[in-house]
Amino acid sequence: MEISELRNRVYKANMDLVSNRLVICTWGNVSGIDRENGLVAIKPRGIEYNQLEPTDIVVTDLEGNTVEGSLLPSVDLDIHLAIYKHFKEIGGITHTHSTFATAWAQARRDIPTYGTTHGDHYYGDIPCTRQITDNEISGNYEKSIGELIVNTFLERKIDPSQMPGVLSAAHGPFTWGTSIEESVENSVILEEIAKMALFTELLNPEAKELEKYILDKHYFRKHGATAYFYQSKEPKK
Repeated sequence: MEISELRNRVYKANMDLVSNRLVICTWGNVSGIDRENGLVAIKPRGIEYNQLEPTDIVVTDLEGNTVEGSLLPSVDLDIHLAIYKHFKEIGGITHTHSTFATAWAQARRDIPTYGTTHGDHYYGDIPCTRQITDNEISGNYEKSIGELIVNTFLERKIDPSQMPGVLSAAHGPFTWGTSIEESVENSVILEEIAKMALFTELLNPEAKELEKYILDKHYFRKHGATAYFYQSKEPKK
């Protein structure tokens, strides 16, 4: 992929967060990776979205060294890099502080699987990491958050391709996908799922989680080898 294409796609994805009302001020970032060339493009730090231009997007290598761009990359770069390094199928990552998903992160709770809308997109409860420790903060704070996200998936034996998102405790949501654009779509969906789950608990504090056989039906009719939901005969990964 040409660097210009990578930067333009990451720029557009960042602006899509604004149009989907997932960010205000500087509260978020989208990155994309060119696996073949080992390059990551990401929003620069501290730049408000209404001032962002495609040429502001910063390109780094997988160690965080700037390859192209005059601005500093997002402070969350090391979080993105940790996820990219461990989960090779991921092509894009989105981070926001969207209201409802962040509320669950601040409550330090997984988002329970209450209905089929959730099950269509996320295969099970959306995990929240444990809270980061004082010792972890004293080192590379952002790298530690990234490793905490990775370890949450490894320890719980969660497949990141079936669970394209996580809540960073007391911080906010991160979502991903096989493409830059899919990572943004999964962020939009996560916010709606978080809202629905909160309203479900407000209406019925004793609400039951979705039965696994229904979860399996809804998830796998959209994903994997047996999918049949979409017009295309090619299953959506």
